[in-house]
Amino acid sequence: MHKEFLQQAIELACSNVTNNNGGPYGAIIVKNGEIIAASGNCVTANIDPTAHAEVMAIRNACQALKNFKLSNCILYTSCEPCPMCLGAIYWARLKKVYFACNRKDAANAGFDDSFIYDEIPLPPEKRHIAMLHLVVPDAEKPFTAWNTQEGITLY
Repeated sequence: MHKEFLQQAIELACSNVTNNNGGPYGAIIVKNGEIIAASGNCVTANIDPTAHAEVMAIRNACQALKNFKLSNCILYTSCEPCPMCLGAIYWARLKKVYFACNRKDAANAGFDDSFIYDEIPLPPEKRHIAMLHLVVPDAEKPFTAWNTQEGITLY
């Protein structure tokens, strides 16, 4: 059954290329053996660098289930998730991920995200896009407000 869903994600990725909708990626989210969301990569179609297939499928699944937690769901994706998608997968609390190609396969096809993996362990100020911490008054005020608010939804 897992290979069948993974094959569908691969077919979705191929269709995405053929229909010129975006990059060669496809993702499907399954709950209890039923597909609840699917998407191809929509970066160019949506003019949105965050519109990766996995992120779009997660967005669609959350809307379908009316829940930002997908803890009982499995993601099937045509390729190993990039660092951004990996973060989204953890925030969505997916149960499991199956992927076909790995990041080396993606790099060989011109989709090399190794530079992002290389940046993650660096101190923010040493990254290629400098990330500079500024000390400003009341910087923690939003967190204080959050922690004193009643009825918040933890995520």
